[in-house]
Amino acid sequence: MVLGQKGKQKGKPQADSSLRDTENVPLTEDVQAYFEREVLPHAPDAWIDHDKTKVGYEIPFNRHFYVFEPPRSLQEIDEDLKAVSANIMAMLGELAE
Repeated sequence: MVLGQKGKQKGKPQADSSLRDTENVPLTEDVQAYFEREVLPHAPDAWIDHDKTKVGYEIPFNRHFYVFEPPRSLQEIDEDLKAVSANIMAMLGELAE
């Protein structure tokens, strides 16, 4: 148990913030039922601070809008690297003159 050190909370039990965790509960599901089923079996002393409970939406943009583009072939990348290296060597040669 962690006891408060300052102000109004001095000597009163407080939550240990280093143990705090969050859960994403589906909107169609009851929070308490989810907590009892998914959390309590693994952490029997866990509890919910309902003052910090938030309701919101998560929109996974990657799942809805991402279009996979396969990477370029290694041969293409190799050719580009050789061209850039040749360009750098030419520029260095001009500096040496």
